[in-house]
Amino acid sequence: MNKLKAANLYRSELIPISGKLVERYNKCLLKLGFTETTLTHFHVDGIGWSPEVAEEKNDENYLCNGESNPHGIIISPLQNKKPVYLPYHTFDRDMMVQVFKTHGDKINDITRDSAICIDFDQNIDAFYEPLDVLRYETVTIRFHLIDNLDYVREEQLQLIEKFKHGNNFIDEDLHNQLLESANKYGDLRERDLNLEDIKFQTDSFYTKSFGGVYVLRDFISPIVVFENKKWYKEAIKDTVHEVIIFHIKQPQLMEKLRDHIIIAYDLEDIVNTKRYERIKKFEFAQYLKDTKHPIKEILNNQLLFKSYLNKVDIKTRKKVMSVERYLEKLEKSNEYKISDIVDEDLFEAMHEPHSSLHPKHQDLIWKLLVNIAPKDVLFMYWYDKQEFYKQYDTWDDSLQDWVIETISNNI
Repeated sequence: MNKLKAANLYRSELIPISGKLVERYNKCLLKLGFTETTLTHFHVDGIGWSPEVAEEKNDENYLCNGESNPHGIIISPLQNKKPVYLPYHTFDRDMMVQVFKTHGDKINDITRDSAICIDFDQNIDAFYEPLDVLRYETVTIRFHLIDNLDYVREEQLQLIEKFKHGNNFIDEDLHNQLLESANKYGDLRERDLNLEDIKFQTDSFYTKSFGGVYVLRDFISPIVVFENKKWYKEAIKDTVHEVIIFHIKQPQLMEKLRDHIIIAYDLEDIVNTKRYERIKKFEFAQYLKDTKHPIKEILNNQLLFKSYLNKVDIKTRKKVMSVERYLEKLEKSNEYKISDIVDEDLFEAMHEPHSSLHPKHQDLIWKLLVNIAPKDVLFMYWYDKQEFYKQYDTWDDSLQDWVIETISNNI
C-alpha cells in the first residue's frame, strides 16, 4: 500500500489521535460496551472508525454491537466532512453530514473537553432472518456524552439554585460540592450540551449485514440482492415479504435491473469513452504474463498494445476486443446477437445506472455494478475501496503503477 499512500489514494484524510483524545476515545468505547484500545497514537475517519484500532482488535466492525447496532464516535470537530472509510451502510456518510449540519456548533463546543458517542438506532435490537434488513426505515441518531457531561451541567445548575436559597450561601458542604464539580468539569452553566435526537429516513441502500445486501426499494417493485449465497438461500424461503430476491451472481439479475429501468447500456456510445478504454486495458492486463515490457508501458503505448494483442491466443484476443468486434459486425448485418460475440463479463461491465435515477441512487447502483463486474479500476476505487484494496494487492507491480496513474489522472 506504500505506493497508494504516496499517491494520497489510501486513507489520506484520517485524523490523528493522541494524548488526551485517546483517553476520551477509550471512554466512548467503554460507554458503548466495547473494550479500550491500548494504542497511544491512531487515526479516525468521519464516523470515528480507526484502521489501527480495527487491526488491534482484529475486527473491522469493532464499532458495531451486532449487525443491527452500529455506533460512531465524535472526538474532534475536524471529523466534519471527512470520509467514512469503512461504512457499514451506504448511508453512513449521509447520516454524519446531517449530524454536523444539525449540531455543528454544539459539537465544536463539546469536543473542547469531551467526546460524543453516537447510537444509530434502527429500532431493531437484533437481526434473526436475512429479510430483517427490510425493517430499516427511520434511523434515530442518539447522542451520549462521556462523563455524562450534560447531566453534570444539570447538577451544577441545581446546586447553584440551592446555593441561592435561604442561608445556603454559608453552607460549606455546598461550597465544596460546587468547587469539586467546577474543578473536575469546569463551569458548565452557560454551555449548551443538549444534542437532540435526529431522525434519518432511509430509502434504497447497501448494508454489510448478512454478508452484504442491496435493498432497492424505490423502483417498480422492491428488489433485494444478496452477496452471500448462504443468506440468499435462506431468504428465498421467505413467504411473507413481497420482494424479488437475487444472488449477485445470478445472470437474471442484470435482465431484471434493465426491465425495471435501473440500469442501461449503449455499446456504440461507450466505446468512445475513457471508461471503456480503462475496462478494455484492465481486462487485457489479466492475460499479460512474462512480458518484455512493463505492463504500464504496454497499456499506455498504442503500438505495444497492438503488438501484445497479436501475441496472445486468438480466444483471448476475441474476448478483449469483443465489444468492438460486435459493433463492426453489426454494421454489416443485424443478425448478430450480443451474446454471440461479446464476452458476458465485459457486457455486464458496459452497463451504467439509468440516467433517470436520482444521483444518490446512481451511486448505489454504481456500487452494485462494480460488485457484479469489477473491471473499471477507477469506479472500483470510487465505489468499493475495500474490494479495490483487496484486488490491488494481487496485481503486478507495473499494473499497480498503471492503476495509480489512471486514478490520479481522473481525480
